Amino acid sequence: MSETTAAQPVASRAPADAPPYQVNAYQRSFSARVVRAEGSAVQLEGSALFPGGGGQPADHGTLRDGDDLWQVTGAKLARDDSDPAFPAAGVWTLLDRAAPAVGADLAGEVEWGRRYELMRTHTALHILCAVVWRDYGAKVTGANMEPLRGRMDFEFDALSGEFVRELEEKVNAEVVAARPTRVDFLPRAEADKDPELIRNKVSLLPPSITVVRVVGIEGLDLQADGGTHVANTREVGRIALPSYKSKGKINKRVELTLTGG
Repeated sequence: MSETTAAQPVASRAPADAPPYQVNAYQRSFSARVVRAEGSAVQLEGSALFPGGGGQPADHGTLRDGDDLWQVTGAKLARDDSDPAFPAAGVWTLLDRAAPAVGADLAGEVEWGRRYELMRTHTALHILCAVVWRDYGAKVTGANMEPLRGRMDFEFDALSGEFVRELEEKVNAEVVAARPTRVDFLPRAEADKDPELIRNKVSLLPPSITVVRVVGIEGLDLQADGGTHVANTREVGRIALPSYKSKGKINKRVELTLTGG
């Protein structure tokens, strides 16, 4: 299935204020209003740009106001007003030049090729995590990704080349199985009843989160997650696990790359 014909993952119980990227990762165009501006950064209302988090980098894209065009180069989350460059808490979208004025209504476009590669990569890492948890019971101790490549650290005593090759076969079997994905939003109290929603060794969910977004892969996985994903595992393409290394006594890193798609 190509990225141009894929159906979006089914999202249920989405809060009215859920950002577009959490509900429909395939949305490329959007309208947004500038609610704050500082230097070459803005805070936007209605943006479909993923701001980064959970190891997934922020989207790139464009913002347009008539003939004026800005390139989106990233994002920064300001947690308080201690940074003079970002004097208000929240997500700041970073631009290539001086920001448009507060109140400007902008037409936005996600850099789709990069977004889709990150969607494939993020889902691939969930497949890897799910297989390791299902078959070996190991939790995640760290993760990161770039388009078409990533890494995941697990609580393993040891790894071998033979084990990683076996793992590579297993994760690709789940790609070929063409499992649909879905998105759901759970009240925090409901999510807290299922400890398996958190696969990290240390939970990354702050107490302030009252609604937990979860991403599921049918018949394989269900995890708390805020990033963007493909609608079906077959969109991921071939997963390679080209290398592994020890990062500590019970901390082993598996590298991942993607082809096809």
